[in-house]
Parts: sequence; structure tokens; C-alpha cells
Amino acid sequence: MTTCPPVRIVLADDERMVRTALRAILSAEPDLEVVGEAATGAEAVSVVRELRPDVVLMDVRMPEIDGIRATEQILATLDDPPRIVVVTTFENDSYVYDALRAGAAGFLLKRSDADALVQAVRLISHTDTLLFPSAVRALAAEHARAYRTPPPWVARLTGRESDVLRLMAQGLTNAEIARRMEVGPATVKSHVAAVLAKTGTRDRTQAVIAAYEAGFMNAR
Repeated sequence: MTTCPPVRIVLADDERMVRTALRAILSAEPDLEVVGEAATGAEAVSVVRELRPDVVLMDVRMPEIDGIRATEQILATLDDPPRIVVVTTFENDSYVYDALRAGAAGFLLKRSDADALVQAVRLISHTDTLLFPSAVRALAAEHARAYRTPPPWVARLTGRESDVLRLMAQGLTNAEIARRMEVGPATVKSHVAAVLAKTGTRDRTQAVIAAYEAGFMNAR
């Protein structure tokens, strides 16, 4: 029986007590391993470059550079960057939205219970689904910087790709989209890749945000 290596995690938060609490929760799981910590945004960038974790739990507001800039720098300088999850106090914070636009794969509330934290880390590291899709949709709907006219990529999407993007925004995985559309998983994977390429986005979260900003989610 093959055992998968544990998910390697870096914690970035300027409050030691928060990092200690997160470490205690995550380290109690056999499939999760906290490999490093950072107290500032600049330190987070350095630690992630050195340790190359699978997942980073990133506070938004930190000294030196904030979590938004740290996210941008990590994603811009690593060929195979980790999945970054913003950890925040307020889910409708514009800073959180900016972090998602910068490339964070999702966000998690600091008041989340231990089970939700563990599940979120596992989900973001092992699956192709959107983390807390309803919360991402609400955040995008509230903070999206709408274009005056739709960007060119909207017209370039095929009908199938448009359907896939809407289902992605609902939080469906590739397998769930395949069942809904009655096509094979490989076909859905191809459509998702085309959606990401045409929208110029890194992953599902950024694609959904792009869709809201373009007014795509309100158009049929």
C-alpha cells in the first residue's frame, strides 16, 4: 500500500498565538505537516522560497509587506508555487478580495473550527474544487471592479466553455461537471484548461473572479 507524503504547510501570521494555535491543530493530523512559520510578509516570501511547501496559510495584514504583496511575489518568482490560502478575520474584507485577485487560491476565517481548517487544507491541496464557493461568489459580487465593456475573452469562450465556467463558479469539481454535462472527465479537463487560458487566470478562484468582473455571471 502506497502512502502519500504529508501536505507540507507554512504558516504566515504576525501573531505568535495564532501561529501556535494553527500549528497545534494541523500537526495533530498524520497527513499534514507544518514545516515553517513567518511573522512578516517579507519573511513569508523568504521561507516559502526556501522550504517550497504545498500550502501557505497567509494572513492579510502583516508588517513590512502585507499578505497581498507576499502572495504576488511568491507566485511571480516560483515555477511551481504553493497553493496560498488567505486567513482572515472578516470574510467581506476588500483586502481578502485583493489577495484572491493577486493569486490566492481561497480564504479561511480565523474563527473557523479545527475541522473546517483541516478540511480546507486537504481540499486545497488535493482536489480541483473551489474552496468555499458561496463565500468567494459573495466576495466577488460585492468587490468586483466591473469592466465598462466585457473583455475580449468573453467572446472567445465557446458555449461549452461558458457552461463549464458557470459550473466552476458553483464549486463543482471536474468529475461533478462531467456528470452534469454528461461528458467525460477528460473533456471537462480540456474545457477547464481552455477557460483558464482564455481568461488569463491561474486557477478556478481567479477564473470566477474574472467572470464576475467581466459581467459574465449576469449574462446569458
